[in-house]
Amino acid sequence: MTRARAATNEHADAAGSRPGGRPRDAALDEAIILATRNRLVQDGYSRMTIGDIAADAKVSRPTLYRRWSSKFELVVDALDYGFRKQRDMYALDLSRMEPREALVEAVRRLDPAYFNPDAMMLMGNFAGEANRTPELLEILRRHAVEPRVTLVENTLAQLRELGAVREEIDEHTIATMCFGSYFAAFYRGESKEDIPEAVVAVLWPAIARKTDDAGRHATGTAERTR
Repeated sequence: MTRARAATNEHADAAGSRPGGRPRDAALDEAIILATRNRLVQDGYSRMTIGDIAADAKVSRPTLYRRWSSKFELVVDALDYGFRKQRDMYALDLSRMEPREALVEAVRRLDPAYFNPDAMMLMGNFAGEANRTPELLEILRRHAVEPRVTLVENTLAQLRELGAVREEIDEHTIATMCFGSYFAAFYRGESKEDIPEAVVAVLWPAIARKTDDAGRHATGTAERTR
């Protein structure tokens, strides 16, 4: 029997396992998920194999296939595992922060490696898969890129409502530039530790509302509410 045929039969046997068996072992599921995430970083989507993942997680291929019917389905769950752990970072309470400090913190959370130190490599691997498996890049955009960039956009919008930044700022462009600074540092081989403070130091003089502007803003707001 050929290797490909054996793998197909093994998958079919696993997929056809009878219902009502033992409940899934959460620790085993997590071991497979973590092995998948590690292989995504090391090998990328195209080169990683179900056999390698099973070996890394110390499970059999049928055990893995009873849980996920394909590599793509497994990878989607592995990505979601990371996204779920990151969701709390996208909420930022400005009530106890000075305006400039709030923007620095929002830019800090833009860092792809803020939660996962391997995130930059993961993003690079998925960018390399854009032609072959564009669905993966779209998942990454939706769950890992947009929430980060939106955090900065929302922070700037709130600061504008508070009268701390100018009315006419372009939140989208500012957030995109800030996000790009991490990739620039990565490709230039530079440290990213100082990026939040350094980027805001350049931006703040251009976007902060000056004292006389703030006064006119407050007057205009008062007049509109009469």
